[in-house]
Amino acid sequence: MPVLDTHLDTRSEVFLKNRTDMLEMIEEMNQLGAEAARGGGDEAVARLRARGKLPIRERISHVLDRDSPFLEISALAAWRSSYTVGSGFVMGVGVIENVECVILGHDPSVRAGAFNPFNAKKLMRGLEIARVNRLPYVQFVESAGGDLSGDRSEDPEAAIRREVDHFAESGRLFYEISELSKLRIPTISVVFGSSTAGGAYQPGMSDYTILIQNQSQVFLGGPPLVKMATGEDADVESLGGADMHATASGLGDYLARDEMDAIRMCREVVGHLNWRKRGPEPAADFAPPIHDPEGLLGLVSRDLRQPFDVREVIARIVDGSRFEEFKPLYGPTLVCGWATLHGYPVGVLGNNGALFSESAEKAAQFIQLCNQIDTPLLFLHNITGFIVGTDFEQGGITKNGSKMINAVSNSTVPHISIILGASYGAGNYGMSGRAFGPRFTFIWPTAKIAVMGPKQMAGVMSIVGRASAERRGQAFDEAADAKRAAHVEHWAEERSKGLYATSRVSDDGMIDPRDTRTVIAMALSACFSNDVKGAKEFGTWRM
Repeated sequence: MPVLDTHLDTRSEVFLKNRTDMLEMIEEMNQLGAEAARGGGDEAVARLRARGKLPIRERISHVLDRDSPFLEISALAAWRSSYTVGSGFVMGVGVIENVECVILGHDPSVRAGAFNPFNAKKLMRGLEIARVNRLPYVQFVESAGGDLSGDRSEDPEAAIRREVDHFAESGRLFYEISELSKLRIPTISVVFGSSTAGGAYQPGMSDYTILIQNQSQVFLGGPPLVKMATGEDADVESLGGADMHATASGLGDYLARDEMDAIRMCREVVGHLNWRKRGPEPAADFAPPIHDPEGLLGLVSRDLRQPFDVREVIARIVDGSRFEEFKPLYGPTLVCGWATLHGYPVGVLGNNGALFSESAEKAAQFIQLCNQIDTPLLFLHNITGFIVGTDFEQGGITKNGSKMINAVSNSTVPHISIILGASYGAGNYGMSGRAFGPRFTFIWPTAKIAVMGPKQMAGVMSIVGRASAERRGQAFDEAADAKRAAHVEHWAEERSKGLYATSRVSDDGMIDPRDTRTVIAMALSACFSNDVKGAKEFGTWRM
């Protein structure tokens, strides 16, 4: 494959400004990550340690193979809500006994590990990652059940709607864990403390359950609820203690002496699974990119109207910076081609402008070709959408854009999406946005995700309002419209920012651009735990 050249001037004023802005955004991201890592705070962690308990991140670090990485998912969930940043759960993909597993842990320092709308969504995402990638699912359970305090930033009506959705998600949890077992994907629970109500079903529905003597407690209702429901005065150990479940109820499969003994048992269980990846092994003789990934820091401007060449990204993430471009002279606003990344073959689609008919057709053909040869697809987003206008509609943009979306929808090879800059409207769909089921989606700090750009949204609302007033024969209030447009633009701008999107678990996490290659490699490795087989048939396309 040809080696991509670079035309990035790392000494230019533009590059240096972009780099400074990116480092500022990365610093904010890292500060929030550190806040999430502190869980419920120093006092809460000190109380845990006084009871002989480890913080959740230490529990996870001990179960992982020595010096192996942990790909954390949705680390900044719940930012700008009344819940703790991180949402009280830690979830990601890590290696235990040479087996890649999805690992989910309740953080007991945050409201006793209780469920809330953010971590419930995070948990469901973890189950989805385990299912579609065929990864064993390990839960470190310590939960007081549902957090009844609610998000104090919500209005009452929104809170009621959220509670209904949360109830549905919590119920779905039990189904999803059971389904993993049906699919022969092992589920393992280690119970580190009290697991009440919904938290009790996590070990109850798992294939393997490990309890800790004089520490684990599992019951549908604790002593206070039992007293109110039945009048019985029950003591904790008789009602749901680890010894009782190991000797009487049969819920406990293993009884550990302490936390480290339970973690040892968890590793032993994973070790006996006889687990094998279904996908082919990556090539062993790959080389790192020849272009410095530090260059990624100055590539994208805060002002996403400033273009950049996506080939500069590709050159800094693929093996040896080698890239075989497909149809380089046709549909140039979408770059397509083949490469390898950490030895894994990938088909890359990257935006270099809006999607025109030609670029959409090229994408549809390229996606078909990658499915024919069982090659995963990597989507690099910087897209304002499909081109609009009379000439383009007459030229078939809706028809040809639909071909691309059809191809994305019916493709069965793994998709990985990285949102570098803008990802607006149907452009997000065409580039395999979250609604189209990519195996993993990560974003850069510069990412923005929305139905359309903030200025366009405010402008469209003004045009519609003006037309409505004209139909009614009323005078149009320019001052009120300007005020309303400014409010809409500000609102849309704030909610389109990547930090807001990632905090609502609409992607799998915000990453430092310099880590892009490593993150994609870990995601690809997880994908290859399952079969990697392309679709042989696609839906009907208008010719």
